[in-house]
Amino acid sequence: MFYNSTRNTGLKVTSAEAITQGISAEGGLFVPESIPEITPEEIESLGGMSYPERAAYIFAKYLTDFTEAEIRYCTDNAYSTKNFESESIAEISHLFEGTYMLELWHGPTCAFKDMALQILPYFLTTSAKKINLDKKIVILVATSGDTGKAALEGFKDVEGTEILVFYPEQGVSPMQKRQMKTQEGENVGVCALKGNFDDCQNGVKAIFTNADVKEKLDSASMMFSSANSINWGRLVPQVVYYISSYAELVKDGEITNGEKINIVVPTGNFGNILAAYYAKHMGVPVNKLICASNINNVLTDFINTGVYDRNRKFYATCSPSMDILISSNLERLLYLMTGRNDELIKEWFGKLAAEGRYEVTDDIKAKLKDEFYAGFCDDEQTKAAIHAVYEKYSYTCDTHTAVAVKVYEDYRKETGDTTRTIIASTASPYKFSASVLEAVEGKTSELDEYDMVDRLAELSNIPVPSALADLKNKPERFSDSIESGDMQEYVLRCLGV
Repeated sequence: MFYNSTRNTGLKVTSAEAITQGISAEGGLFVPESIPEITPEEIESLGGMSYPERAAYIFAKYLTDFTEAEIRYCTDNAYSTKNFESESIAEISHLFEGTYMLELWHGPTCAFKDMALQILPYFLTTSAKKINLDKKIVILVATSGDTGKAALEGFKDVEGTEILVFYPEQGVSPMQKRQMKTQEGENVGVCALKGNFDDCQNGVKAIFTNADVKEKLDSASMMFSSANSINWGRLVPQVVYYISSYAELVKDGEITNGEKINIVVPTGNFGNILAAYYAKHMGVPVNKLICASNINNVLTDFINTGVYDRNRKFYATCSPSMDILISSNLERLLYLMTGRNDELIKEWFGKLAAEGRYEVTDDIKAKLKDEFYAGFCDDEQTKAAIHAVYEKYSYTCDTHTAVAVKVYEDYRKETGDTTRTIIASTASPYKFSASVLEAVEGKTSELDEYDMVDRLAELSNIPVPSALADLKNKPERFSDSIESGDMQEYVLRCLGV
């Protein structure tokens, strides 16, 4: 299995090369040259495996230059009870008849990003050895809240790596900010940016593709790689949990093998739902992929109209991990839908960079409508959904998962579709305790962040994750704040080059 670039189909690299590079030299994203198949028989077999075994089985289809022992080394170390508070790794909770919450937040940072970022360091260091790379790998991360902490936790003190994370100063929750500012590790760095997530993401991409910067790093025996979902090594672990959850539901008798399901995903950068798309096209029977957005509804508009337009007001919401107007992983989807037409991709994403807008062809518009349903809700509707789910089902969900619940309710009302459905639950409610508590109690709390956590624990009967409970007494290590135009200079200064 080789990998092409979305902006250079003629390029062919191994998975180890794709993972270490993170992004292609011309700015494209790496994509496997074909989507491997998974049969109903294989799904049946996966039901009898543990999560690490399922992951290893699926990775072997994509990482064909890895040996079986190398893959098992990665999966056994990443997906263990020393990292996750659940033996299942990804828990499935029943919300109501035929609707399931896929809880992806039982890892060390209490968000779905752990599912990929606990294994990426193993992928990356194994890949570096495979291609005889004798350089320090510098991980640059732009985060809207969850990726940053998950990457920091995954890469802390990993030999041969250094990691720098940039987050929007006013665009993350207090708990997310404290998680990053108190991060331990000798090879980690965190910096706030006076801007939004898109400023962080654009700045990181610009540094990645800057020839002068790369030359300076090369002379210092360093190279950049990414822990964002632009890195294929970040995306492929997300494919696993959709296949795994289907196999689990078949094993438990909740669905019959071959029965179609819907998958609802709250997303801003499109990576999490793209992983579901890959699972579907591998062979998981999926009826509809439901894309849920907050009021920054650029994806909803795109799926419904075929016009991507980031020239709009940006909103800071109670679901900050989705406060994004440039959805990087959409490029991978459109590359596949156009039959791997790199010229069209370069045209569209060139327009996005220059004008902030592009429109796809009628053929692609039809394909989008066939594969996806898209909807959005605002903060008031998000909190109303949290309250309703708590009152009706005694289940407490975070602000991002609540967006998915609300959009799924709208989908059911609009279509009458009662297909069994998996909702991706992407974060612990304790990461957004102020908003969740306000939604549950119907009033704004004057408690401090940690008293809110305690109060929410009383109401929800969900144990407070130890990773969040321990934050209260940790000292803050990082307080830098810079303008977006100063990112390149800051990175070079931190690296001493």
